[in-house]
Amino acid sequence: MTQTPAMQHQPGHPHAPANLPEPSRVPVQGWHCGHYFYRWDRRELAKLNNPVEIAAAKQQFSDCLNELNDRPERLQWFIISGHKADIGLIAMDPDPLRIDRLHQRLLSTRLGHALVATYSFVSMSEISEYLPNKEQYAEKLIRGGEDPNSPTFQAKLSSYERRIPVMHAQRLAPEFPTWPSMCFYPMNKSRDVGANWFLEPFSARTEMMAEHAQSGMAFAGRVTQLVTTSVGLDDWEWGVTLWARNPQFLKDIVYTMRFDKASATYGQFGDFYVGYLASADEILNHCCIGN
Repeated sequence: MTQTPAMQHQPGHPHAPANLPEPSRVPVQGWHCGHYFYRWDRRELAKLNNPVEIAAAKQQFSDCLNELNDRPERLQWFIISGHKADIGLIAMDPDPLRIDRLHQRLLSTRLGHALVATYSFVSMSEISEYLPNKEQYAEKLIRGGEDPNSPTFQAKLSSYERRIPVMHAQRLAPEFPTWPSMCFYPMNKSRDVGANWFLEPFSARTEMMAEHAQSGMAFAGRVTQLVTTSVGLDDWEWGVTLWARNPQFLKDIVYTMRFDKASATYGQFGDFYVGYLASADEILNHCCIGN
């Protein structure tokens, strides 16, 4: 029998590359991330007209949202403004099926029969290739005029080296802030003639992303972000989730960063979803379910 290249890459095959990872749904680095959005089908909800049945359906819905067994490692629910959706969830976990299982459980509830899925975004967390390592940060300090033999240089370099594990953890398995406002949107980098991000040299892309990051740092303490990659997983290349202490800060940061070259020349954006952190009871009350 002729052996195909795929067969030759099976573990245990004499010509298989050494040190292949075991087949798994869990990423080698990072976690899976899922954004799900739904709207209520009011005609279906109208079929619930018995007070006892309504109460039982609401309790089942709340139990599903609050279920602790097999719950994704990170999970938040939101009331979504506008007609694109009524409610949304963001979940992260090493296992993608644990995230999707929550979606399936939700739809299987009695109130879930009245939920219409309007949009989803599948992605994974990653460490950006533009986040400098220790050596790259040292080069940046030298370009900025620092003397590599000075105590100041060594102190800055040591401080950055200590922050690297924290920065990696924040990108790969971040804690979700409990701030009230959230905004999510998918994005691409353009491939237009004369503005093809992927044909720019790495040094130029790094410089543009450094400018972009500097703009975001001006909102430290007011806005925090999670950027996940969907390359090979969904229709867009990245997803951006912003949490803010106040919805005005969402408007301000997105407007400010639109002027950075990385966005102004190369950014392409999908639909925006804005929401407000809510519990199961708050969602049901806000959406007038059973009232």
